[in-house]
Amino acid sequence: SAEMGCHISLGFPIPGYLLDLYAEFRCFINGISTASSLLDACNYYGLSGGDSVYKDRMRDRILAGKPFSSEEQQQILDYCALDVNLTAKLFQKMQDDLNLTNALLRGRYMAAVAQMEFAGIPVDLPIFELLRENWERIKKDLISRVDTYYNVYENGVFKIHRFAEFLTKHEIPWELTPTGLPRIEEEYFKAQAKSYPILKPLQELRYSISQLKLKDLQVGADGRNRTLLSPYRTITGRNAPSSSKFIFGTAVWLRHLIKPPLGKGLAYIDYSQQEIAIAAALSGDKKLKEAYISGDPYIKFAIQAGAAPQGATKQTHPEVRELYKTCMLGINYGMSYKTFAQRANLHPIIAKDIFTSHKTIYRRYWRWLSNFVDSGLLTREVQTKFGWRYKPGKRNPQTLHNWPMQAHGAEILRLGIILCIQNEIQVIAPIHDAILIEAPLADIDQTTVDAEYIMTRASEHVIQFPIRTEAIII
Repeated sequence: SAEMGCHISLGFPIPGYLLDLYAEFRCFINGISTASSLLDACNYYGLSGGDSVYKDRMRDRILAGKPFSSEEQQQILDYCALDVNLTAKLFQKMQDDLNLTNALLRGRYMAAVAQMEFAGIPVDLPIFELLRENWERIKKDLISRVDTYYNVYENGVFKIHRFAEFLTKHEIPWELTPTGLPRIEEEYFKAQAKSYPILKPLQELRYSISQLKLKDLQVGADGRNRTLLSPYRTITGRNAPSSSKFIFGTAVWLRHLIKPPLGKGLAYIDYSQQEIAIAAALSGDKKLKEAYISGDPYIKFAIQAGAAPQGATKQTHPEVRELYKTCMLGINYGMSYKTFAQRANLHPIIAKDIFTSHKTIYRRYWRWLSNFVDSGLLTREVQTKFGWRYKPGKRNPQTLHNWPMQAHGAEILRLGIILCIQNEIQVIAPIHDAILIEAPLADIDQTTVDAEYIMTRASEHVIQFPIRTEAIII
């Protein structure tokens, strides 16, 4: 994306056909290694990639900025030429392994990434600067207000031993680490807070403080948040921008800083229950497709299981829906019925009964998933419809359990973004399985409709099944 960002900055056209060896190398070694640099790729293919110390020194000198002597300018040109020549040699080594159709599609997405990185996300600069100037004081105030009840912070630091004492005092069951201390990773803490609402304020406080690193949030003088989007960095091929530099990686309430410039509008467009739709499409399970098409797969699951009457809705049966939603979402990630029982505060027998209902109703989905996992563990390679590969290095079925849904979700989003930009819709950010677009205020409504249409069509291209979208115009 850096090369294409240079094209954009200099007013050069984006190439019609773009093949990015970074993306292809990531695809080849996905699951084996997290290596991604040009030197890593050269070493993998038996090429001499040059001196890494020399390359680090040259990069440091370039980043230090002007002034450059005539000698330094020539050294920089020589350094850049080295990378160009290495890339040409690397292509010769890699070309026999390339599926050109899939590679060109991934390359086109890298051009789209460059355009999104160049555009950036508009934020309210005066409010952002005010927050940043006062952030340490705000953090202290947040802790003093919330921690009065819990008493688990000391000098602004969360103390796990104090937290353990709090859990014991209030008789809250909690999983421990091998060292005998309470687990405190965010996903587990959040799940426990649902079962024990007494913990919700503390969970939100910890999350906010961990995410609110305002000094790292990259906002330029023009009020735009720009950072590397790091495509293809995860095993599912999703983008992995820095959680501290990217505004959508920080605490959710900070998104209120996003503010369209004068005369412009923004729209956040999200795929609706995407992973359920993908699971239904890939498995060919008619009952699961029926649940998704109903518009509310969670209440439909409850109806299909006999836990709610025909015609039940979110409004008429909210508690039942929430229960079956927790099961349906968790089961996609390999959650056990025991974990479900704990999260939903259910007796394990009842939780197991709901799990059994899911496996009975959606038996074709379960048969397909079992075959996918077994095949992946046996052959040590799986891939998406468009050739994104993953080579599971360990015999861990859970790693593969939700991989096809997430990986195809990433593929659908990439295609949707490419098609939006191709149709002159300005996409300024990808957010997991959603996009943020910008358009003149007079056009934002129609542009949003057009983008939603394109995103649904993208899903049909990839999985031959339409996925609904939802939009919020800012």
